Formats: sequence, C-alpha cells, structure tokens
Amino acid sequence: MKWIHLWAVSAFVVSLWVGTPADAQDMSFGLEETGQSGAPAKLGKPSKRLAAALSAFESKDYEEAAMGLQRVAAGKSKDGRGNRQKAQFMLGQALYAAGYYQSALTVFDEVSEQGPGHLFFGDTLAWLGKLASKLPESSGIIGIVGRYGIGALGEFKEKDSVLYNQLLYLMGRHLYAQADFRQAIDLFQEVDPSSKQYTYAKFFEGISFIRMRQARPAIASFRAILDVVDSGDTKGIDEDRMTNLAWISLARVYYTAANQGKDIDGTLLGQSVESWNKVSQSSEYWLDALFESSWAFFLADEYSRSLGNVHTLFSPYFEDSFYPEALVLKAVTFFVNCQVDNADATVAKFHNLYDPVKVELDAVLSKHQDNADFFEFLKAVRAGKAELSPRVRPIVATALSDRTVLQHLEYVSILDKEERLLSKSSAEFQGSPVGEKILEDTSLAKAFAVDQAGDLARGRYKRLIRELSDLSNQVDTVELEIATFRRGQIDQDLQQQMSLAKQSKGGDVEVDDEHQLWPFNGEYWRDELGFYRQQVTNLCTR
Repeated sequence: MKWIHLWAVSAFVVSLWVGTPADAQDMSFGLEETGQSGAPAKLGKPSKRLAAALSAFESKDYEEAAMGLQRVAAGKSKDGRGNRQKAQFMLGQALYAAGYYQSALTVFDEVSEQGPGHLFFGDTLAWLGKLASKLPESSGIIGIVGRYGIGALGEFKEKDSVLYNQLLYLMGRHLYAQADFRQAIDLFQEVDPSSKQYTYAKFFEGISFIRMRQARPAIASFRAILDVVDSGDTKGIDEDRMTNLAWISLARVYYTAANQGKDIDGTLLGQSVESWNKVSQSSEYWLDALFESSWAFFLADEYSRSLGNVHTLFSPYFEDSFYPEALVLKAVTFFVNCQVDNADATVAKFHNLYDPVKVELDAVLSKHQDNADFFEFLKAVRAGKAELSPRVRPIVATALSDRTVLQHLEYVSILDKEERLLSKSSAEFQGSPVGEKILEDTSLAKAFAVDQAGDLARGRYKRLIRELSDLSNQVDTVELEIATFRRGQIDQDLQQQMSLAKQSKGGDVEVDDEHQLWPFNGEYWRDELGFYRQQVTNLCTR
C-alpha cells in the first residue's frame, strides 16, 4: 500500500526551525566608480571641530560628540579624508554608546561597504560583533559581517576570544545563508565549547550536514549539544530549549534515515522514538514530538500507541494546538485494520472540524493583501484583538508565533524604542544633522522591517492554508479508498498492508508489571498525557 507508506514518510520533513536572514546586498564597486582618490587615506592633525568632538566622546557626552563627528564626516571641516574616515568610525561608536543601535549599524555598514580602502574597515568588524548582541538577525547584520571574509577573523583569536567565537558563529551563519555549507561547518566547528555560541553553532552545524544529506555527522553535532549541557559548562544559553531542540532534531534525522530504503529500518525507527520520548513535556517542542512519533509508531505497526498519542493531542489541555494531520493518521490506521466505519467517521470529523476553518482563513487573507496591512493584522493577532472566530484565533496565533516572525516584531519594537529615545533628547540634538540622520535611519529601517515582517507572516499564513488543503486532499483519498474497499476492489498493495496489520499485535493494549491499566472514562488527567493507549481491533477477514 505505497500511498500509505508515502504519507507516513512525508508526514515528517526536517525543518530548519530558523529563517534565512535577508543579507545585505553586495555593494562592491571599482575605485573609478566611486570618484575617490587612488591615494591611500592618512590621518592628520585634527581640526578644532574634530578635536572638540573627540574630547566630548572621551567625556562620555555622546550626543555632543555625535553632532560634531557627523559634521566632520560630512566634510564640514578642514579635515582630510583620513580624518573624515576616523570621524565616521567614531560616530558609529558614539551612536552605539548613546543607544542608537540602528544608526550605528548604518554607519558601520557604510564603512564596511568601502572595504579595505577605509582606514577603519578592519576595526569596524569588532563593533559589528558587539551590535549583533543588540540587534536581531532581521536587521541584516549577519550579511554585513559576511563582507569581511573568513580571513578577517584571525586577528581576534588571541586578542578577544569572546568576540572571536561570536564572529565565527556570525560568519558561519552568513555562509550557511549562502548555501556554502562546507565552509559554514568549518567555522561552526571552530567555536569553543566554553563559548555561549557553542550550542547554537552545533545546531547549525547539524542542520548544515542535513542540507548536505549527511546523517551521521549531523547526529554527532546534535549529540554534542547534549554532551555540553550535561557537562554543565554552558553560560548564557537556554539549556532546556537547546536540549529539547537537540533531541527532536535527532529524532527527525533517525526517522528520515529509517525511511531511506525500500524497507523501513526498525533500529533507526526505534532510535527516533527514543529521541522523541526524551523531549520534555514542558518544552515548546513536546506536542510536535508526540505527533511525529505517532507516525513512527504507525510504521512500526504499534497502532495502539500511535492512536494513544493522537488521543493526547485532542485533550482539552491543548485546545489551542493545531494538528489536523493527526486525524489523517487516525483514519489511515482504522482503514488498514479494516475498521472502515471508524475510518469513515474520522474522515467526516476532519471535514466538520477543518472545512469551516479553511473558509474563514481564505476570507481573512483576502482582506489583507499588502505587507503593511498584514503586519497590522499580525500585531492584532499577537494582542488578541484580531477579528477572528474563537475557533480560528488560536490556530492563526500559533501559525504566526514562530521565532522568526517574533524576531521581526522584536526588531520593529527596538526601532520604535530608538525613535522614542530621540524624541526625549534635546531640541538641539533632534534638529541637528545627526538627529535627522537617526530619524531617517530608524524610519527607513522600520519601513523595511514592517514590510519584511508582513511578508513573512503572510507567507506563514498562506502555508497554513496550503497545508490544510493538502491534508484535506489526503483525507479525501482515504474516503475514496474506503469506497473502493466496500466494493471489494482493493489492490494488491492494500491487501498486503492489511495482511501485515492483521498479523501484528500492535493494536492491542498490553500492560507490563511496572504499569497499571486505567480505563479512560472521558476525563483527561495531566499526569496521564502522553501515556494513553487505544485498543485497535483488526477486523480484516483475509
């Protein structure tokens, strides 16, 4: 019954769990195109204006320093090109110190675009590393770091190991985004185990190996996360999250590997189940692990455990969860065990539950066509104020709450905060060229961030609709097979699948000496979640 096997395999796709950042464009030009002198820039004696600005910086009067440095960088003094470049570099530092991180990024971006021709091109890389802890990936900072190339990192190895490890990770992420997985892996593997970037580097190392279709080293990468967390040598990371992420990643690799050949590899399938079982019930990944393992149990003919997991997914404790595919699995399980009436009823339940959802989702999408409008819808969803029915509201909220979407919202929030910071500064500072620059930088960045966030959220929303349509088609296929079965026109693959199901004892609920059997009386108990079993009696007669 090849169609069932294909569903079971396609039910799991190795997810990247992360978004690919929109890297900054390559802005490399020839010298003749810039109009700059071919002579190298040199530092000279500072003008009075530059000297005063540098003095203000040393005194930590960053607003006064920024106003003076902006004027010098713009050529409003007698300073030469080298001094103007120094003023530009120091302007970025002053803006950083004053809390205007977006404008600081804009300045350092401009410096990095000029390449080695800028006197402070190399020094700027360190400040980009610092900014990476202030601004999210959606700011495009990883792409800016990527301009420097791997060779630029070496000077920090002995000078500043903390910064060096952060830059290794950021450069690796840049290469990963460019699909240069081999070089990305080399950088991720160089991150020191004592660094707070280590577990994240190992995760992306594992994902890079997956993208290269290399399961064994991917498994080693994810297990390295578990090893370092177990050792207790971790600082500044969410240990629980990274541990559970490593376990669910391992499960997915094992599951995919188990389905590579003509026959299912039972050993690898068992390892996938063991890994899913390691995911903590308190984890954000637990329901995903529970559902994904249900397909593994199905493939292993462990029907009672498969449907037991489905029973947990539909408990009142998880009313806001959304696993329509669980009903597809349930219908298929009943069908291969010749419980056609139950299979038919499950198909009907799917349509009763999710057809109205699909209609409402389509209607809402038609009202929010452009990215800016969808961003406002996203904010309304997050605030619980979107005009959605109680049935659809949690579904949409879950679909639009992945970490990449939230990161874009965080970026807009940071930009709003910097605009408020500017509004509280002195009138002189707000009206100065640097004050106008800050307002322009944040406004442009926010417009771009809103557009990106809206586009990303709309893409997630469309994917939700598309996946629901695909599942509806799958469950309709089950319905067609049921009709064919009732006419006695089953094909050879289906007969073989049903014969194997009849030989299996995986539908029976068996209790060992260490467990007790408590019949379900309609009431769910939290300590029973994940331990339910459902009797699946095989009714096949041949």
